[in-house]
Amino acid sequence: MNAPIDYLLHLADNALILGQRNAEWCGHGPILEEDIALSNNSLDLIGQARMLYQHAAELHGGGATEDTLAYFRDVPDFKNYTLCELPHLPLMAATSAGDRDFATTIVRNFLYSSLMVLVWDQLQNSKDAQLAAIAAKSLKEVRYHLRHSRDWLVRMGDGTAESHTKAQAALDQFMSYTQEFWTTSPAEAAALANGTGIDMAALQNDWNQIVDEALKEATLQRPAAGGFVPTGKQGIHSEHLGFVLAEMQSLARAHPEATW
Repeated sequence: MNAPIDYLLHLADNALILGQRNAEWCGHGPILEEDIALSNNSLDLIGQARMLYQHAAELHGGGATEDTLAYFRDVPDFKNYTLCELPHLPLMAATSAGDRDFATTIVRNFLYSSLMVLVWDQLQNSKDAQLAAIAAKSLKEVRYHLRHSRDWLVRMGDGTAESHTKAQAALDQFMSYTQEFWTTSPAEAAALANGTGIDMAALQNDWNQIVDEALKEATLQRPAAGGFVPTGKQGIHSEHLGFVLAEMQSLARAHPEATW
């Protein structure tokens, strides 16, 4: 049994785009240890994306490769959560020059890894044997990602007045985007129906528990639910994804026949 290609692409695109975002900290981390930690986080995510793209390319055929899937699809073809593509800045400042905001990165990584530690755990039981193997490897990595981001969330939330304010602002900005986790796309429905995917809605209570326990320890207030539900995994994205892809894909598109 094989997972639907669009389902594999959804998982792969999440990992690739967030990995690309975290890679923007390389050489710019607030301290050397965090520069290395975020670079390693990025490499883990891109490694996950590679395995998923390879699997999807084998199923797709027609000359598809992990590189064509990563570098030669356009914005509407990507199926990642909108959360993953947003910049490392408060959104109102995202169109102007400014330093990356570490709290923004930490909160986004925490919300995403809190989800993926549950997703990968469940996908170990996928009827798609290759996806199950990818899940088992990815789970080990995302457990570290969750521990790293959670530790920093608590340190910042329960730290100085300034760090608390920045962490709360990032949480207020990003929490509404997590509603996309629980809306079912056609690819997710197809994967659930053939036993290769999972019921995302069934993970919501466990995700809430992980998040609420961390926020309590961090002395942060969970924002009220509501607001616009993004549709990134259905190919409708924010304006920010185009800029991410333009930077990421430019070399491959300029030299499409090159070998490295």
